[in-house]
Amino acid sequence: MAPLASLSAAALLLFSTVANAHFTLQTPPTIGFDDDKEGTGPCGGFAPDFSKPTAEFHVGGEPVGAKMLHPQAKWLFRATLDEKASGNWTQLFPIVFQSGLGEICEPAIPAPESWVGKNGVFSIVANAPDGLLYQCSIVKFVSGKGEVPSSGCRNASSISVSFDSDPQLSALVTPGGSSGGSSGSNASATTGTGGKGGSPTTSGGSASQTSASPGKNGAGGFVESSLSVTNMLVVAAAGCLGAAFIL
Repeated sequence: MAPLASLSAAALLLFSTVANAHFTLQTPPTIGFDDDKEGTGPCGGFAPDFSKPTAEFHVGGEPVGAKMLHPQAKWLFRATLDEKASGNWTQLFPIVFQSGLGEICEPAIPAPESWVGKNGVFSIVANAPDGLLYQCSIVKFVSGKGEVPSSGCRNASSISVSFDSDPQLSALVTPGGSSGGSSGSNASATTGTGGKGGSPTTSGGSASQTSASPGKNGAGGFVESSLSVTNMLVVAAAGCLGAAFIL
């Protein structure tokens, strides 16, 4: 009886930890992370400080990696030349819906070419079950296309993604402020599978179309789990509690 009770408590604790966690920005580097303040816009409770080193953001496409600790969320990728991050946000990429918790990598987020040589703030915003969550990076926009790093930008095999819409996220950017080619009918998503974005698949089309092929196990195709990690934790916790109750 005691071992089952301990197992039940451990399973519930693990489920509670997953349910209450938010997300982390892995690349480009975040200006700061505080789980309790991540719901504070525009940068999760932190202010951009350009006295510190900036990361290069390639306008031809910069890898962006994050780790979501909720079972699903929608992602907004935006940036501004306002070094105080007080406004004038431009949407850089269509809104992405992620199903399944774990790491996500978009290996080529573009920015306007006219920004080359300028400092700015890159921001990723998640609309998760517990509300809007914010993270920022201070960057310098440069020409060319960035390379996917060996760590910090990979796609978990447990997730599936698609383009979507979200009024709450769209309200966080300046109307008409989308960078050229990053939204609308010519939008495309490039995402890898179960590793860094080295074997991407690209599918064009409108922002309502899927950017990967869930259920396919091949180069660039996500493998969509029939039972998410969160659901497995719920089942495990319920089973342990049921067994303990019976005994």
